[in-house]
Amino acid sequence: MERETREEVSIKNRRESDIEISVDNTEFSRYSFSMIKRKSETASILKLLRQFPVVGIVGARQVGKTTIALEIGRSFKGPVHYFDLENPEDVARLSDPMLALKSLQGLVVIDEIQRKPSLYPMLRVLADDAKIPRRFLILGSASPDLLKVSSESLAGRIAYHELGEFYIEEIGIQSMDRLWLRGGFPDSYLAKSLAQSELWRRNFIKTFLERDLPQLGITVRAETLRRFWHMIAHYHGQRWNSSEFARAFGLADTTVRHYLDILTGAFVIRQLPAWHENISKRQVKAPKIYVADTGILHTLLGIKNEIDLERHPKIGASWEGFIVSQLIRILKVNREDCFSWATHAGSELDLLISRGRFRYGFEIKRTSAPSMTPSMYHALKDLKLSRLCIVHCGEKTFDLAKKVRAVSVHDLITLKPLA
Repeated sequence: MERETREEVSIKNRRESDIEISVDNTEFSRYSFSMIKRKSETASILKLLRQFPVVGIVGARQVGKTTIALEIGRSFKGPVHYFDLENPEDVARLSDPMLALKSLQGLVVIDEIQRKPSLYPMLRVLADDAKIPRRFLILGSASPDLLKVSSESLAGRIAYHELGEFYIEEIGIQSMDRLWLRGGFPDSYLAKSLAQSELWRRNFIKTFLERDLPQLGITVRAETLRRFWHMIAHYHGQRWNSSEFARAFGLADTTVRHYLDILTGAFVIRQLPAWHENISKRQVKAPKIYVADTGILHTLLGIKNEIDLERHPKIGASWEGFIVSQLIRILKVNREDCFSWATHAGSELDLLISRGRFRYGFEIKRTSAPSMTPSMYHALKDLKLSRLCIVHCGEKTFDLAKKVRAVSVHDLITLKPLA
C-alpha cells in the first residue's frame, strides 16, 4: 500500500487532532496481527496520544505491545516511523539518535526501548520541539521504576499505559475457563492445543530468565530467579514474608526483596499493597503477592490440564488471582487505587479499591452459595465501604445484605467501570 498524501500540518495552530498518521505496510511486513482485536486498549492509548507528546506502552514480554502499536499505526493517516531495538539495522539507524529522529514527523514508534535507556533524555528534547508535528510511542518490557530513568527525564511529557494479557471482556465469558487455565498471553491462549500452549509457556519462562532479564542489566543468576519464581508460585495469593524467603535462600531480607522487585518490574509478578489506616485494630502491612498470569502460574506449579488444576491445592488461590486481575481490568481502575486488607485478628478483604471518598470491597469465593461472614461485616464497618461485592461461581447475581451484592462470575463483564 502506498503512503497517502496529505496537506501540511499548520505548526502555528497545531492541535491534538493535527497528528494524523497512516502505516507504511512495507515497514511492518514481517509482523502479523492478532486474531483478537483489543479495541479498548487501542482506544485508551489513542486518547493518551492526543494529550501527551510521548506515550509509553509497558507490559510483559510477548504480551502484544507490538501488535497494538501496529493497530494504532493503521488507524492514523500520515507517516509512521518504526524502530525495533532488537533489530541490528534499526539499532544502527539510531547510532546518532538526534540525527535520526529530529526531522521525523507523524508517529515515531520505538520498540523495546529498555535496551537503550539513553534515549530518554533525547526524547525530552525532541518532545519539547513544537515546530515538528509528531508523537512518540515507546514500547517497553520493564516498568519505569525498574529502568529508573524515564520518570525523571520525561516528567510531564509522558503518559504510560500498562498493557496486560487478554481478559474476559476481550475473549468473551464463554472462554473464561480456557483463559484461566492457559493464561492471557496471546501465543499461549491462541495455541492450537493445550500441549502447544504449555510448551510456549515453558519456553517463555526459560527465555525470560536467561535472555530478557540480563538484557535489562539484571545480574542475578537465572537459576536463582527460577527458584525464587517457583517459590512465589507456591505462595501465590499469600502475604509477602521476606524473612521466610530469606531463610529459604540463605540470603538477607533486602536481597530477596530485590528479587521480588525485579520480577514485579518486569510484569511477571503482581504485588497488591496492603491498605492500612488509623483504626483500633492491628492491620497487616505486607502486600499480597501473585504470579501475574495464571497460565505461567500453572506451568510453574506443574499443572498441565483441567484435571490437574481441579486436584491442585492452589486452585483457590489461582482462582482468586485470576478474578482480582479481571476485576481491575473490567472496572478500569489504576493499580495505584487497588489494595488488599487484613487484620492480625483474621479479618481480610481480597480487593479494596479506593476512589476519592468512596471505597469498594471485593471478596472472591469459589462457591455457588455465597454467604456473609464475620470478616465481611468487619470490613464493611472498619473500612466504611460504599459497597461490598462477593464474586462467586453460582449462576445468579443477587443482593445478599445491605450494601452487599453477590455477583455471579458469569456476570462480571456487566459490571460498570468505577467513576
